[in-house]
Parts: sequence; structure tokens; C-alpha cells
Amino acid sequence: MGSVGLLFVGAVLFINGVMLLGWVDAKSAAPINFFVGALQIITPTYLIFTADGDADTILSAAGLYLFAFTYLYVGLNLTFDLDGTGLGYFCLFVFLSALVYSGLNFTRFADPGFGVIWLHWAFLWLLFFLVLGLRRESLGRYTGAVCAIQGWVTGWVPALLLLTGGYAALATPLAVVLAVFGVVVYGGLFVVMVRRAGHRDAPVAPDRHVPA
Repeated sequence: MGSVGLLFVGAVLFINGVMLLGWVDAKSAAPINFFVGALQIITPTYLIFTADGDADTILSAAGLYLFAFTYLYVGLNLTFDLDGTGLGYFCLFVFLSALVYSGLNFTRFADPGFGVIWLHWAFLWLLFFLVLGLRRESLGRYTGAVCAIQGWVTGWVPALLLLTGGYAALATPLAVVLAVFGVVVYGGLFVVMVRRAGHRDAPVAPDRHVPA
């Protein structure tokens, strides 16, 4: 993923997360989804057209469209107040694709850092499928918290490392830290926000929940 694009993925994840937590009005989050969605269309299209047939470049760039179409879908849902079930089932497609990209980063691309980051994203998109597609409203605020956190740990941090040239030396330690962080923090949040809350419904209607 392009480092500049990743930086703004972090921004939109954070904004969408705090929106689900009720800190930001839903319609006010639509513009950032359109902005970043458009960026994530332009970036992979450029990379594919300039790849000169390189299969790995094309394969890596293709994954960016998963983000682009998610954000544009979110922007449209918020703008036109659409039902969220279609978006939810699209998130199921993205969840499965993210698992594949995680495996490819561990094996084909030899990049454990992004192998773990794709697992974080797969988990987030799974949550959105559960909230939107299956209408598990009790997971709404938990999903928002995970989304907001991921904006920093899977977007902002690795983007800055890439932009400053420090990522290559830290890819393996970053993978370990993010793996432990995901298990401990997301697991702890689930206990606090879902189980201890008695699985209460999220305060926002399911068709207004939107993913990163």
C-alpha cells in the first residue's frame, strides 16, 4: 500500500470509528470517506498502469481497491441514508480477501508487518459484517472502538515508518508488537464493552453503522 494513501487510511478509520462511538455526526464523516476513497482509486490505478506487467505489483495494488470501494460505499450510505445490509455483505467479501492478502504478505511478499496488519483489517471487516450484514447491534460501539484504534496502529504508525524510511528495519518487531496488541487490546475491549455491558444494543441503528 502506498505510504501516503496509508496515512489517510488511518485518518478515515479514526473518523469512522469515533462516528460509531457517537462523537461525530454521521453525515459529517461522509466527505473524508469520499476523499480517501477517491485517493485509493487513483493510487492503485496508477500503480497497475505503470507496473509493466509485474505480477507482484499488480497483485499488491489490487488490494487497495478493497479500501476504495469500502469508503465510497460508506460515503454513499451516509449521504443518501441507505440501508446498510449490502455494505455489510460487501464487508464479508473484503474480510475473506484480507485473509488472503495477509497470507500473501507472510509468504510471497516476505513482509510480516503487513501480514499482521492485514489480519487486523480482516478482523475489523468481520465486525462490520456482523454489525451490518447480520445486525448484531450489541457490537456497534465495540466495532467503533476497534476502528478508531486501528486508524492509529495500522495506518498512522506504519505510514510514518514508511515515509521516514524506518519500516524495513522494524517490520518483524512491528509484526510481533501488533499481534500481541491486537489480542490483548481487542480482547480486553470486548470484555469491557460487550460482555460486561450485557450485550446491550448499540445506540446507533444498524443501517447507519459504517465501516472504515
